[in-house]
Amino acid sequence: MDYEQYFGKRIADLKADGRYRVFADLERICGRFPVALNHRDGKTREVVVWCSNDYLGMGQRAEVLAAAHEAIDRCGAGAGGTRNISGTNHYHVLLEQELAAFNAKEAALLFTSGYVANQTTLSTLGATLPGCIIFSDALNHNSMIEGIRHGRSHKHIFKHNDPADLDRLLAAAPKDAPKVVAFESVYSMDGDIAPIAELCDVAEKHNAMTYLDEVHAVGMYGAEGSGVAERDGVRDRITIIQGTLAKAIGVVGGYIAASQACVDYIRSFGPGFIFSSSMPPATAAACLASIRYLRHHPELRVKHQERAATCKRRLSERGIPVLPSVSHIVPVMVGNASLCKQASDMLLDEYDIYVQPINYPTVPVGTERLRITPTPLHDDAQMDHLVESFCAVWDRLGIPKAGEQAKAAE
Repeated sequence: MDYEQYFGKRIADLKADGRYRVFADLERICGRFPVALNHRDGKTREVVVWCSNDYLGMGQRAEVLAAAHEAIDRCGAGAGGTRNISGTNHYHVLLEQELAAFNAKEAALLFTSGYVANQTTLSTLGATLPGCIIFSDALNHNSMIEGIRHGRSHKHIFKHNDPADLDRLLAAAPKDAPKVVAFESVYSMDGDIAPIAELCDVAEKHNAMTYLDEVHAVGMYGAEGSGVAERDGVRDRITIIQGTLAKAIGVVGGYIAASQACVDYIRSFGPGFIFSSSMPPATAAACLASIRYLRHHPELRVKHQERAATCKRRLSERGIPVLPSVSHIVPVMVGNASLCKQASDMLLDEYDIYVQPINYPTVPVGTERLRITPTPLHDDAQMDHLVESFCAVWDRLGIPKAGEQAKAAE
Protein backbone atom coordinates (compact mmCIF):
# COMPACT_ATOMS: atom_id res chain seq x y z
CA MET A 1 0.00 0.00 0.00
CA ASP A 2 1.11 3.56 -0.74
CA TYR A 3 0.28 4.98 2.69
CA GLU A 4 0.81 8.63 1.82
CA GLN A 5 -1.39 8.34 -1.24
CA TYR A 6 -4.12 6.68 0.80
CA PHE A 7 -4.01 9.37 3.47
CA GLY A 8 -4.11 12.10 0.84
CA LYS A 9 -7.03 10.48 -0.98
CA ARG A 10 -9.13 10.25 2.18
CA ILE A 11 -8.45 13.89 3.03
CA ALA A 12 -9.28 14.94 -0.54
CA ASP A 13 -12.60 13.08 -0.21
CA LEU A 14 -13.40 14.99 2.97
CA LYS A 15 -12.69 18.29 1.25
CA ALA A 16 -14.80 17.36 -1.76
CA ASP A 17 -17.73 16.53 0.53
CA GLY A 18 -17.36 19.81 2.42
CA ARG A 19 -16.59 17.91 5.63
CA TYR A 20 -12.91 18.80 6.05
CA ARG A 21 -12.39 20.49 9.40
CA VAL A 22 -10.35 23.68 9.54
CA PHE A 23 -9.30 25.04 12.92
CA ALA A 24 -9.45 28.79 13.35
CA ASP A 25 -6.27 30.11 15.00
CA LEU A 26 -7.90 31.99 17.86
CA GLU A 27 -6.35 33.77 20.83
CA ARG A 28 -8.73 34.41 23.69
CA ILE A 29 -8.30 37.88 25.17
CA CYS A 30 -8.30 37.72 28.95
CA GLY A 31 -11.02 39.93 30.35
CA ARG A 32 -12.77 40.49 27.01
CA PHE A 33 -14.59 37.20 26.42
CA PRO A 34 -16.35 36.47 24.03
CA VAL A 35 -13.97 38.61 21.93
CA ALA A 36 -10.88 36.83 20.56
CA LEU A 37 -8.08 37.48 18.10
CA ASN A 38 -8.18 35.52 14.86
CA HIS A 39 -4.69 34.87 13.45
CA ARG A 40 -4.80 34.39 9.70
CA ASP A 41 -2.47 35.06 6.77
CA GLY A 42 0.00 36.87 9.03
CA LYS A 43 -2.66 39.28 10.30
CA THR A 44 -4.93 39.44 13.34
CA ARG A 45 -8.55 40.56 13.59
CA GLU A 46 -10.95 40.70 16.49
CA VAL A 47 -13.86 38.28 16.26
CA VAL A 48 -16.78 37.43 18.51
CA VAL A 49 -16.94 33.75 19.48
CA TRP A 50 -20.49 32.33 19.38
CA CYS A 51 -19.76 28.61 19.70
CA SER A 52 -17.64 28.28 22.83
CA ASN A 53 -18.39 25.54 25.34
CA ASP A 54 -17.13 27.89 28.06
CA TYR A 55 -20.83 28.55 28.50
CA LEU A 56 -20.55 31.02 31.38
CA GLY A 57 -17.17 32.60 30.67
CA MET A 58 -15.71 31.08 33.83
CA GLY A 59 -12.40 30.39 32.10
CA GLN A 60 -11.54 34.06 32.50
CA ARG A 61 -13.20 34.90 35.81
CA ALA A 62 -10.82 36.64 38.22
CA GLU A 63 -11.43 34.20 41.08
CA VAL A 64 -10.57 31.24 38.86
CA LEU A 65 -7.40 32.83 37.53
CA ALA A 66 -6.26 33.83 41.01
CA ALA A 67 -6.69 30.25 42.26
CA ALA A 68 -4.62 28.90 39.36
CA HIS A 69 -1.85 31.44 39.96
CA GLU A 70 -1.71 30.63 43.67
CA ALA A 71 -1.53 26.88 43.02
CA ILE A 72 1.23 27.14 40.46
CA ASP A 73 3.25 29.32 42.83
CA ARG A 74 2.73 26.79 45.64
CA CYS A 75 3.06 23.50 43.75
CA GLY A 76 4.68 24.14 40.38
CA ALA A 77 3.44 23.19 36.93
CA GLY A 78 2.89 19.42 36.92
CA ALA A 79 1.34 16.90 39.28
CA GLY A 80 4.22 14.41 39.20
CA GLY A 81 2.68 11.38 37.59
CA THR A 82 -0.30 9.08 37.86
CA ARG A 83 -2.46 9.32 40.96
CA ASN A 84 -1.31 6.02 42.44
CA ILE A 85 2.43 6.73 42.03
CA SER A 86 3.11 10.36 42.89
CA GLY A 87 0.40 12.42 41.23
CA THR A 88 -2.20 12.88 43.96
CA ASN A 89 -2.01 16.49 45.05
CA HIS A 90 -3.98 18.05 47.89
CA TYR A 91 -5.89 20.12 45.32
CA HIS A 92 -7.13 16.89 43.74
CA VAL A 93 -8.44 15.72 47.09
CA LEU A 94 -10.18 19.04 47.74
CA LEU A 95 -11.71 19.08 44.27
CA GLU A 96 -13.06 15.54 44.57
CA GLN A 97 -14.60 16.40 47.93
CA GLU A 98 -16.22 19.49 46.37
CA LEU A 99 -17.52 17.50 43.40
CA ALA A 100 -19.06 14.89 45.68
CA ALA A 101 -20.88 17.59 47.65
CA PHE A 102 -21.79 19.42 44.44
CA ASN A 103 -23.56 16.30 43.15
CA ALA A 104 -24.94 15.14 46.52
CA LYS A 105 -22.95 11.89 46.34
CA GLU A 106 -20.61 10.14 48.76
CA ALA A 107 -17.52 10.40 46.57
CA ALA A 108 -16.11 11.64 43.26
CA LEU A 109 -13.20 10.73 41.00
CA LEU A 110 -11.22 13.00 38.68
CA PHE A 111 -10.20 12.17 35.11
CA THR A 112 -8.16 14.07 32.55
CA SER A 113 -11.28 14.77 30.47
CA GLY A 114 -14.98 14.05 30.30
CA TYR A 115 -14.25 11.76 27.35
CA VAL A 116 -11.88 9.66 29.45
CA ALA A 117 -14.36 9.63 32.33
CA ASN A 118 -17.07 8.15 30.10
CA GLN A 119 -14.82 5.76 28.24
CA THR A 120 -13.10 4.46 31.38
CA THR A 121 -16.16 4.09 33.58
CA LEU A 122 -18.44 2.45 31.03
CA SER A 123 -15.74 0.13 29.69
CA THR A 124 -14.77 -0.89 33.23
CA LEU A 125 -18.37 -1.68 34.16
CA GLY A 126 -18.92 -3.59 30.92
CA ALA A 127 -15.71 -5.58 31.20
CA THR A 128 -15.80 -6.46 34.88
CA LEU A 129 -19.47 -6.95 35.84
CA PRO A 130 -20.15 -10.64 35.00
CA GLY A 131 -22.76 -10.85 32.25
CA CYS A 132 -23.27 -7.08 32.16
CA ILE A 133 -25.71 -5.61 29.64
CA ILE A 134 -25.56 -1.90 28.82
CA PHE A 135 -28.59 -0.06 27.44
CA SER A 136 -27.52 3.07 25.58
CA ASP A 137 -29.59 5.99 24.25
CA ALA A 138 -29.44 6.17 20.45
CA LEU A 139 -27.93 9.67 20.51
CA ASN A 140 -25.29 9.15 23.19
CA HIS A 141 -21.94 10.88 22.75
CA ASN A 142 -19.03 9.12 21.04
CA SER A 143 -17.17 8.81 24.36
CA MET A 144 -20.02 6.75 25.79
CA ILE A 145 -20.26 4.63 22.65
CA GLU A 146 -16.52 3.96 22.70
CA GLY A 147 -16.61 3.10 26.39
CA ILE A 148 -19.36 0.57 25.80
CA ARG A 149 -17.52 -0.92 22.83
CA HIS A 150 -14.26 -1.27 24.73
CA GLY A 151 -16.03 -3.03 27.59
CA ARG A 152 -17.16 -5.72 25.13
CA SER A 153 -20.30 -6.45 27.12
CA HIS A 154 -23.69 -7.13 25.60
CA LYS A 155 -25.45 -3.91 24.64
CA HIS A 156 -28.78 -2.64 23.38
CA ILE A 157 -29.61 0.77 21.93
CA PHE A 158 -32.96 2.26 22.91
CA LYS A 159 -34.78 4.95 20.96
CA HIS A 160 -33.75 8.46 21.88
CA ASN A 161 -35.38 9.66 25.11
CA ASP A 162 -37.93 6.83 24.90
CA PRO A 163 -38.71 5.17 28.27
CA ALA A 164 -41.17 2.76 26.64
CA ASP A 165 -38.56 1.38 24.27
CA LEU A 166 -36.10 1.09 27.14
CA ASP A 167 -38.71 -0.83 29.14
CA ARG A 168 -39.26 -3.20 26.22
CA LEU A 169 -35.54 -3.96 25.93
CA LEU A 170 -34.99 -4.36 29.66
CA ALA A 171 -37.99 -6.67 29.99
CA ALA A 172 -36.50 -9.00 27.37
CA ALA A 173 -33.11 -9.20 29.11
CA PRO A 174 -32.20 -11.91 31.64
CA LYS A 175 -33.68 -10.87 34.95
CA ASP A 176 -30.56 -11.56 37.04
CA ALA A 177 -28.02 -10.01 34.66
CA PRO A 178 -26.27 -6.79 35.79
CA LYS A 179 -27.69 -3.89 33.77
CA VAL A 180 -26.60 -0.29 33.15
CA VAL A 181 -28.80 2.35 31.52
CA ALA A 182 -26.59 5.07 30.00
CA PHE A 183 -27.93 8.40 28.77
CA GLU A 184 -27.29 12.15 28.74
CA SER A 185 -29.22 15.00 30.30
CA VAL A 186 -28.70 17.72 27.66
CA TYR A 187 -28.01 16.53 24.11
CA SER A 188 -25.76 19.19 22.69
CA MET A 189 -26.54 18.93 18.98
CA ASP A 190 -30.35 19.22 19.20
CA GLY A 191 -30.63 20.91 22.59
CA ASP A 192 -33.22 18.50 23.96
CA ILE A 193 -33.28 17.17 27.53
CA ALA A 194 -33.82 13.60 28.70
CA PRO A 195 -36.89 12.59 30.74
CA ILE A 196 -34.65 11.55 33.61
CA ALA A 197 -37.36 10.65 36.13
CA GLU A 198 -39.20 8.43 33.62
CA LEU A 199 -35.99 6.67 32.59
CA CYS A 200 -35.19 6.10 36.27
CA ASP A 201 -38.67 4.62 36.78
CA VAL A 202 -37.93 2.05 34.09
CA ALA A 203 -34.40 1.31 35.30
CA GLU A 204 -35.54 0.81 38.89
CA LYS A 205 -38.34 -1.49 37.75
CA HIS A 206 -35.71 -3.79 36.23
CA ASN A 207 -33.02 -3.34 38.92
CA ALA A 208 -30.66 -1.54 36.53
CA MET A 209 -27.96 0.98 37.40
CA THR A 210 -28.29 4.45 35.85
CA TYR A 211 -25.39 6.32 34.30
CA LEU A 212 -26.08 9.99 33.53
CA ASP A 213 -23.81 12.21 31.42
CA GLU A 214 -24.39 15.79 32.61
CA VAL A 215 -21.55 17.26 30.54
CA HIS A 216 -23.62 19.99 28.86
CA ALA A 217 -25.59 20.78 32.01
CA VAL A 218 -22.89 21.08 34.69
CA GLY A 219 -22.84 24.61 36.10
CA MET A 220 -26.04 25.66 34.35
CA TYR A 221 -29.05 23.86 35.82
CA GLY A 222 -30.27 23.44 39.39
CA ALA A 223 -30.14 25.76 42.38
CA GLU A 224 -26.40 25.22 42.82
CA GLY A 225 -25.73 24.34 39.19
CA SER A 226 -24.77 20.66 39.31
CA GLY A 227 -27.08 19.77 36.42
CA VAL A 228 -30.52 18.76 35.24
CA ALA A 229 -30.74 15.92 37.77
CA GLU A 230 -30.48 18.51 40.54
CA ARG A 231 -33.03 20.77 38.84
CA ASP A 232 -35.46 17.87 38.53
CA GLY A 233 -34.85 16.56 42.05
CA VAL A 234 -33.65 13.11 40.95
CA ARG A 235 -29.95 13.03 41.81
CA ASP A 236 -30.54 10.39 44.48
CA ARG A 237 -31.98 8.08 41.81
CA ILE A 238 -28.88 8.20 39.58
CA THR A 239 -26.20 5.60 40.31
CA ILE A 240 -23.33 7.43 38.58
CA ILE A 241 -23.28 11.08 37.52
CA GLN A 242 -20.58 12.00 35.02
CA GLY A 243 -19.54 15.53 34.16
CA THR A 244 -16.88 17.74 32.67
CA LEU A 245 -14.77 20.59 33.99
CA ALA A 246 -14.06 21.88 30.47
CA LYS A 247 -17.37 23.52 29.58
CA ALA A 248 -19.32 25.71 32.01
CA ILE A 249 -16.66 25.20 34.69
CA GLY A 250 -14.29 26.81 32.20
CA VAL A 251 -11.11 24.76 32.70
CA VAL A 252 -10.44 21.10 31.73
CA GLY A 253 -10.99 17.61 33.12
CA GLY A 254 -13.81 15.19 33.86
CA TYR A 255 -15.29 13.33 36.81
CA ILE A 256 -17.78 10.81 38.08
CA ALA A 257 -19.75 11.10 41.33
CA ALA A 258 -21.38 8.10 42.99
CA SER A 259 -21.33 5.99 46.14
CA GLN A 260 -18.03 5.48 47.92
CA ALA A 261 -17.94 1.82 46.89
CA CYS A 262 -18.71 2.55 43.24
CA VAL A 263 -16.10 5.30 42.95
CA ASP A 264 -13.49 3.15 44.68
CA TYR A 265 -14.30 0.32 42.25
CA ILE A 266 -13.65 2.49 39.17
CA ARG A 267 -10.54 3.96 40.84
CA SER A 268 -9.18 0.47 41.46
CA PHE A 269 -10.11 -1.24 38.18
CA GLY A 270 -10.36 1.49 35.54
CA PRO A 271 -7.29 1.53 33.21
CA GLY A 272 -8.04 5.03 31.92
CA PHE A 273 -7.69 6.32 35.47
CA ILE A 274 -4.89 4.05 36.70
CA PHE A 275 -2.52 4.71 33.81
CA SER A 276 -3.20 8.42 33.13
CA SER A 277 -1.12 11.23 34.59
CA SER A 278 -3.19 13.46 36.83
CA MET A 279 -4.20 17.02 36.04
CA PRO A 280 -1.83 19.82 37.11
CA PRO A 281 -2.50 21.28 40.58
CA ALA A 282 -3.22 24.70 39.05
CA THR A 283 -5.94 23.15 36.90
CA ALA A 284 -7.53 21.44 39.89
CA ALA A 285 -7.37 24.66 41.91
CA ALA A 286 -9.01 26.62 39.09
CA CYS A 287 -11.80 24.03 38.81
CA LEU A 288 -12.32 24.13 42.56
CA ALA A 289 -12.64 27.92 42.58
CA SER A 290 -15.02 27.88 39.61
CA ILE A 291 -17.37 25.33 41.17
CA ARG A 292 -17.40 27.14 44.50
CA TYR A 293 -18.27 30.36 42.71
CA LEU A 294 -21.03 28.83 40.59
CA ARG A 295 -22.70 27.13 43.56
CA HIS A 296 -23.34 30.55 45.09
CA HIS A 297 -24.12 32.63 41.98
CA PRO A 298 -27.38 31.45 40.40
CA GLU A 299 -27.76 34.83 38.69
CA LEU A 300 -25.24 33.66 36.07
CA ARG A 301 -27.56 30.79 35.18
CA VAL A 302 -30.56 33.12 34.98
CA LYS A 303 -28.72 35.49 32.64
CA HIS A 304 -27.47 32.58 30.56
CA GLN A 305 -30.98 31.23 29.99
CA GLU A 306 -32.22 34.72 29.05
CA ARG A 307 -29.46 35.15 26.46
CA ALA A 308 -30.18 31.75 24.91
CA ALA A 309 -33.94 32.37 24.79
CA THR A 310 -33.43 35.82 23.29
CA CYS A 311 -31.11 34.45 20.60
CA LYS A 312 -33.60 31.73 19.62
CA ARG A 313 -36.49 34.19 19.50
CA ARG A 314 -34.70 36.84 17.48
CA LEU A 315 -33.32 34.43 14.89
CA SER A 316 -36.67 32.67 14.55
CA GLU A 317 -38.47 35.99 14.06
CA ARG A 318 -36.29 36.60 11.00
CA GLY A 319 -36.90 33.16 9.52
CA ILE A 320 -33.56 31.61 10.48
CA PRO A 321 -34.40 27.89 11.03
CA VAL A 322 -33.65 27.33 14.72
CA LEU A 323 -34.36 23.75 15.76
CA PRO A 324 -36.69 23.28 18.74
CA SER A 325 -34.51 23.37 21.84
CA VAL A 326 -35.52 23.43 25.49
CA SER A 327 -31.95 24.01 26.66
CA HIS A 328 -29.30 26.69 26.22
CA ILE A 329 -28.20 25.20 22.87
CA VAL A 330 -29.24 27.14 19.74
CA PRO A 331 -28.96 24.78 16.74
CA VAL A 332 -29.52 26.42 13.33
CA MET A 333 -30.32 23.97 10.55
CA VAL A 334 -28.55 24.23 7.19
CA GLY A 335 -28.94 20.66 5.89
CA ASN A 336 -25.98 20.65 3.53
CA ALA A 337 -22.32 20.17 4.45
CA SER A 338 -20.90 22.45 1.78
CA LEU A 339 -23.36 25.27 2.49
CA CYS A 340 -22.76 24.89 6.21
CA LYS A 341 -19.02 25.34 5.71
CA GLN A 342 -19.57 28.29 3.34
CA ALA A 343 -21.86 29.99 5.85
CA SER A 344 -19.35 29.53 8.65
CA ASP A 345 -16.50 30.87 6.51
CA MET A 346 -18.52 33.88 5.38
CA LEU A 347 -19.56 34.74 8.92
CA LEU A 348 -15.94 34.68 10.03
CA ASP A 349 -14.33 36.34 7.01
CA GLU A 350 -16.86 39.09 6.40
CA TYR A 351 -18.70 39.61 9.69
CA ASP A 352 -16.08 38.65 12.32
CA ILE A 353 -18.41 36.05 13.81
CA TYR A 354 -16.97 32.66 14.73
CA VAL A 355 -19.45 29.75 14.58
CA GLN A 356 -18.08 26.36 13.60
CA PRO A 357 -20.02 24.14 11.16
CA ILE A 358 -21.31 20.87 12.61
CA ASN A 359 -21.11 18.17 9.94
CA TYR A 360 -21.04 14.37 9.72
CA PRO A 361 -20.03 12.29 11.67
CA THR A 362 -21.03 14.56 14.58
CA VAL A 363 -24.54 14.77 13.10
CA PRO A 364 -26.19 12.63 10.39
CA VAL A 365 -25.75 13.57 6.73
CA GLY A 366 -28.46 16.03 5.72
CA THR A 367 -28.74 17.57 9.20
CA GLU A 368 -25.63 19.77 9.05
CA ARG A 369 -25.98 22.86 11.19
CA LEU A 370 -24.43 25.83 12.93
CA ARG A 371 -24.51 25.49 16.72
CA ILE A 372 -24.72 28.78 18.63
CA THR A 373 -24.00 28.95 22.36
CA PRO A 374 -24.83 32.39 23.77
CA THR A 375 -23.25 33.27 27.11
CA PRO A 376 -24.11 35.82 29.81
CA LEU A 377 -21.28 37.94 28.40
CA HIS A 378 -22.74 38.38 24.90
CA ASP A 379 -24.32 41.83 24.98
CA ASP A 380 -27.26 43.25 23.00
CA ALA A 381 -25.05 44.91 20.38
CA GLN A 382 -23.30 41.61 19.67
CA MET A 383 -26.69 39.89 19.48
CA ASP A 384 -27.91 42.51 16.96
CA HIS A 385 -24.84 41.94 14.83
CA LEU A 386 -25.27 38.16 14.96
CA VAL A 387 -28.88 38.27 13.79
CA GLU A 388 -28.26 40.73 10.95
CA SER A 389 -25.19 38.78 9.82
CA PHE A 390 -27.04 35.46 9.74
CA CYS A 391 -29.83 37.02 7.68
CA ALA A 392 -27.32 38.45 5.20
CA VAL A 393 -25.46 35.16 4.84
CA TRP A 394 -28.68 33.16 4.44
CA ASP A 395 -29.84 35.48 1.67
CA ARG A 396 -26.50 35.52 -0.16
CA LEU A 397 -26.07 31.74 -0.09
CA GLY A 398 -29.72 31.02 -0.81
CA ILE A 399 -30.15 28.86 2.26
CA PRO A 400 -33.88 28.21 2.81
CA LYS A 401 -35.55 30.12 5.62
CA ALA A 402 -37.70 28.32 8.19
CA GLY A 403 -40.96 28.41 6.22
CA GLU A 404 -39.23 27.43 3.01
CA GLN A 405 -37.61 24.39 4.68
CA ALA A 406 -41.01 23.24 5.96
CA LYS A 407 -42.51 23.48 2.45
CA ALA A 408 -39.55 21.58 0.97
CA ALA A 409 -40.06 18.80 3.53
CA GLU A 410 -43.66 18.40 2.43
